[in-house]
Amino acid sequence: MQSLKLRPLLFYPPFSSNSFQSFLLSFSTAFLSTPKNQYSKETTFIFDFLNSNFKLPKSQSIYISKRLSGTTFPQNPLSVINFFKQIGFSQTQIQTIIRQRVQLLFSDVDKTLRPKVDLFQQLGFQGSDLCGFISRYPTILTASLNKTLVPSVEAIKKIVRNEKDLIQVLCKCGWILPKYPLFVSNIAFLESCGIVGDQVLILLKRHSRLLSFSQSAIRNYVLQAVELGFHQNSRMLIHGLQTISGLSKKTFKRKLDIIQSFGFSNDETLQMFKKSPALLRASDKKLKVGIEFFLHTVMLPKPALANRPMILMYSIEDRVFPRYRVFQLLKSQNLCKVSSFVYVLCLSEDMFLNKYISKFKENTEALLIAYKGHHIAGGTM
Repeated sequence: MQSLKLRPLLFYPPFSSNSFQSFLLSFSTAFLSTPKNQYSKETTFIFDFLNSNFKLPKSQSIYISKRLSGTTFPQNPLSVINFFKQIGFSQTQIQTIIRQRVQLLFSDVDKTLRPKVDLFQQLGFQGSDLCGFISRYPTILTASLNKTLVPSVEAIKKIVRNEKDLIQVLCKCGWILPKYPLFVSNIAFLESCGIVGDQVLILLKRHSRLLSFSQSAIRNYVLQAVELGFHQNSRMLIHGLQTISGLSKKTFKRKLDIIQSFGFSNDETLQMFKKSPALLRASDKKLKVGIEFFLHTVMLPKPALANRPMILMYSIEDRVFPRYRVFQLLKSQNLCKVSSFVYVLCLSEDMFLNKYISKFKENTEALLIAYKGHHIAGGTM
């Protein structure tokens, strides 16, 4: 049989599951009957097709070339794509998975893929949630089921309390599953530092990236936290680690410098960080606007702000400014004795509405306008 004549890619339509299957079927007969010394031309052809439709880099194309054989092509790619379609994966999701893990095209569906999908279905993933989860973390389909995925899931099950939390954690940090036993040993180390129970759950939900670091790096972050005044076995340690590990030393110092530029001493600044570690993860603008407002508008003494730095984390537009307008109106009309704006600011939404708006029936409308006026006007005060 004569070798296939290569044609420009523009003759082939963009990827769709049907066009890809038709291509594989039509190509297989010619490919399997082509002499081995002519494989290079035909594999170039399939490379170009896959690169055009899946946007595969050259390294993945080379991988495909080494795997092409009569026993794997086109049977495996066809069965893999059909399997994904049957589960409910969209065309875009299939493209995403193959681009990131092209070796999956040569997987055995029944022995390799289906058991892993079954695992996550048994955990509670169904329909579009299942497809979204796997397409977001396709690496889990290349990890060993019994040596990696099952032990990882069991380790996380020991931390989370119910199926809802388990699904939430996996959706947040599914990438961590193939990293067993690294993240398990890191959890054990952090537990030895006093980060236990629900604190580990907080870590998984909010800062699982820390668990992917080497243990020497985590140990170094713990030492830095201790040097800054956090204590092992303290419930604040995990929050300090989240900030320290998430910021470069340059950025960390810049945040401290911003606070000190308003006249806070080094000790006061570190006190603020220890009381509210998330403070340094706020944007430079948020820090500056917040400190400026509390010191120069509310006239809050520096020691008072240093003692309650968490109020700098509240939304300026949606909480701080609106409540301050209500606070000012109540004081100006002598409707009640409100001595501390910080107290007003820290109340829950329901408590604030009941105590400082709904309670004053004759002035409710004026107070609501003061409180919600920024939404009505489409701006701030």
